[in-house]
Amino acid sequence: MTPEKKQLITDSFNRSETLKFYKAELLEVETDFISIKIPKMEMMTRKAGMFNGAMIASLVDVSSGYAAVSNYSDDCYVVTIELKVNYLRPAMGDALVSKSYVVKGGGKISVIRTEIYTVDENGSSETHVATSLVTMMRLK
Repeated sequence: MTPEKKQLITDSFNRSETLKFYKAELLEVETDFISIKIPKMEMMTRKAGMFNGAMIASLVDVSSGYAAVSNYSDDCYVVTIELKVNYLRPAMGDALVSKSYVVKGGGKISVIRTEIYTVDENGSSETHVATSLVTMMRLK
């Protein structure tokens, strides 16, 4: 990935009002790989303290989109065609971390696998809580 492409993705991430609201942090940006961390906030949890499934699905969608964009050399825009999430266990932890990998990057359609983990506040413990498969379409 060129430094210019990495900067393009970072700038897009930093402009997102939603990601600012979630206090999201871009952990890694590589060609065909993106990782994002979102700290736990009360509005994201159920009564038992676990992350709500909607928060996990939202992170899957955003992370997969940036992974798809990372596959292309130029500036582009993608939209979600299909998103499937398998919730593996209750998401108990201090933050969510996504790891999104491009499985197949095509000219117009890309398939991304995103794994979601919970981590404790010092990052020493990681628990796999969801796995997903996402199809993205390039518009521009």
